Amino acid sequence: MSDRSAPRREFTVSEADAGLRLDAFLNTRCPDFSRTRIQNDLAAGRVLVQGRSRPKGFKLKEGWRVTYEPSPVRELEAVAQDLPLDVVHQDPHLIVLNKAAGMVVHPAPGHPDGTVVNALLHHVGRFRTADDPLRPGIVHRLDRDTSGLMAVALTPEAHNHLADQLKDRRMGRDYQALSWGQWHEDAGTLQGDIGRHPRHRVRMAVVERQGRPATTRYTVQEDFGFAQLCRVKLETGRTHQIRVHFAHNHHPVVGDPLYGDDRRVAGVHPLDRVRAQAMVKGAGRQMLHAFRLALTHPATGQEMVFEAPLPEDFATVLAGLRPAPGV
Repeated sequence: MSDRSAPRREFTVSEADAGLRLDAFLNTRCPDFSRTRIQNDLAAGRVLVQGRSRPKGFKLKEGWRVTYEPSPVRELEAVAQDLPLDVVHQDPHLIVLNKAAGMVVHPAPGHPDGTVVNALLHHVGRFRTADDPLRPGIVHRLDRDTSGLMAVALTPEAHNHLADQLKDRRMGRDYQALSWGQWHEDAGTLQGDIGRHPRHRVRMAVVERQGRPATTRYTVQEDFGFAQLCRVKLETGRTHQIRVHFAHNHHPVVGDPLYGDDRRVAGVHPLDRVRAQAMVKGAGRQMLHAFRLALTHPATGQEMVFEAPLPEDFATVLAGLRPAPGV
């Protein structure tokens, strides 16, 4: 990795921005920067108001000049690393992986290495299928703590073909999700535009404006009283889509640290509370697994279907919820 400087940014405080705190003003004017980066740069004296360094809570007045010299950022580079990789299928055109929970898909700030891409570069050697060198072959992603199947293209042609399948909704992606509560219907369709949360920038949300259409279909497979195992099919592929739609409909995924509500265990009937507590303790991450992937081979046109069994942690949680044999 190398350091990369960001250009100086200069602003004039408008009438609408007068009275804002300096940090809030910069958060609005620099949406491409994290709040942490802005706070650190303020503390380092990289922000001047009328030529003088000011604290983050300094109130601004109309017409004042704000000068911001952003700190250099580390330039990311994808390097090969010898990491475990569960390869379900491989040919010269694509690889299908069963991603482990806890593994990030590609390098990003906060996760410069140890990703699926780093492991792929070691497994197949250097390859590039698109303009972004940090995401070679990546057609669709899984969240870090979501396990399961994902397809990776090995050629530009395969990448374009698989991306078209995803865009046209011809790639089938089915998940298993353990959710809180009981759905009113045993099967249903969840819809709602998904966009960045208006206040919590690391979260997504169902929004009324500036969101992207999203459709999620679910079917209840098993009912444990206070939780249900669902089969979930994605019609679209928005960031955190299943997690957001489930939480928005008051049935968050068990163990979800961002959208979940595992405090609900306190409201479970006393006769079931021990099982519910064991479920939460055993989860350790969102109980979401991409178990089925259907696609058309980009070179041969063959229809291909892959399935991945539940990982051990998910299977153990379900075993604790089911009645013991003979009971």
